[in-house]
Amino acid sequence: MSATLENSKRFTVPIGPQHPALKEPGHFEFAVDGEIVTGATVRLGYAHRGIEKATEGRNWTQNLYLLERICGICSHVHAMTYCLGVEKLAGVEVPPRAQAIRVLVAELERVHSHLLWLGVAAHEAGFDTLFMYSWRDRETVMDLLESFTGNRVNYSANLLGGVKCDVTPELASAILKGTDFLEERSRHYLTVVTTDEVFLQRTRGVGTMSKEQAEHLGVVGPTARASGVARDIRIEAPYAAYTDFPARIVLETAGDLEARFVVRIKELFESYRLIREVLDKLPTSELQTRMPRKIKAGETISRVEAPRGEAFYFIKSNGSDNPERIKVRTPTLCNMGSVVATAVGHQLADMPMILAGIDPCFSCNDRTITVRDAGGALVTWEALRQRGLALHRSK
Repeated sequence: MSATLENSKRFTVPIGPQHPALKEPGHFEFAVDGEIVTGATVRLGYAHRGIEKATEGRNWTQNLYLLERICGICSHVHAMTYCLGVEKLAGVEVPPRAQAIRVLVAELERVHSHLLWLGVAAHEAGFDTLFMYSWRDRETVMDLLESFTGNRVNYSANLLGGVKCDVTPELASAILKGTDFLEERSRHYLTVVTTDEVFLQRTRGVGTMSKEQAEHLGVVGPTARASGVARDIRIEAPYAAYTDFPARIVLETAGDLEARFVVRIKELFESYRLIREVLDKLPTSELQTRMPRKIKAGETISRVEAPRGEAFYFIKSNGSDNPERIKVRTPTLCNMGSVVATAVGHQLADMPMILAGIDPCFSCNDRTITVRDAGGALVTWEALRQRGLALHRSK
C-alpha cells in the first residue's frame, strides 16, 4: 500500500466540548487509524466559574457555602476540606462528636458518589439495566442524607468550628437499616461486574494502567488503587475522626476497567463498616466551638480523600475577615492524564468507557484559566479588569 493511501486512512476525531457522550463540556481529539486510537489529547477549562477568585471578595463563613458548590456530588468533601484548613489557621480544636459526624457524612457521600458512578459507567457500556438499578438504590442514601442534613445535594452539614446537624436515635436506626439494604445490593453488583460476560468484554483488559504508569502519571483515588498504588489520604494522613475510626485500603493490581469497578464497589463495603462503627461509638460532646471572625495571618494546606481521590486546598490569610487566596486541586485534574495515556491502542468505541473509568468531574476541575496577549505574555487580573472597563466605556 502506498504511503499516500496509508495516510489517507488516518483521521482525527474530535469529541466535545458539546457531545451526547459527555454530560459536561470537555474537548478530546483522538487520532485514529481505522478504529484504533493512535494518539489522544484533551483540553479542559470550558466550565470555568471563577469560584477561586470569588472567594477573595467574601468572608470566611460565606466562602463555606460557595466552595461547597464546586461539585454537587462531593460537596461535603469540599466544605470539610475548607473547614479543616481554616480551623488549622485559627488554631481551633473541633469537638470530637462534630469530627465523627463529618466522617459519617463523608462516608454516606462516598456511597452516593460510587453508586452514581457505577450507573454512569454502566450506561457508557450500554448496560442500562445496571444503570437504572444502581441509581434506584442510590435514592436510599440520598434520602438518608436528606433526613440527616435537610438537603440532597449541597448538604451544608459543616460549620467553621463544627457541624450543624446531630444524629438522633431514630436517624441512626434509619441509617443502619439503609446500610444493610445497600450492602446486600452492592454484593449483587460486585457479582455482576465480575461475572457478566458481555460486561467483561467492555472492561477486562481495557484501559490497563500498570502500577509504574500510575505512579508516573500521579493518579489518585480508586483509579490509583486499581493499579496497586496504595494511596489513600484517610490512611496516609488521617483527618477529622479517621484517627479514631481508621479506614482500610482496597487494592487491585490488574489496572484495567474491571479493576476500577471492583475497587469502587469493594470500597462501598468499607464505607458501610465505617458508618456502622461511627454510629456505634459516636463520641459525646458539643457540635461546634467558637471561631474568630478574622483569621490570623498565615497559610496552610488541607487534604481530604474525596470519592474520586485527593482533594487539595491551599488557604492563605492576611489577618482580615476575607481570605487572600484559596487554591483548589481536585482529583479529576490528577487522573485526566491517564485517559490520554491509556487510550492509545484501543478502539474508538472504548473511549467513553475509559473516560468514565476515572469518574471525571469537569465542573469541579475547571475553576481557573490563564489568558495571554498576542505576544504570549501572561495577562494579569488587573490588566483584564482595566481592559473590561475600557471596553465598557467605549460602548
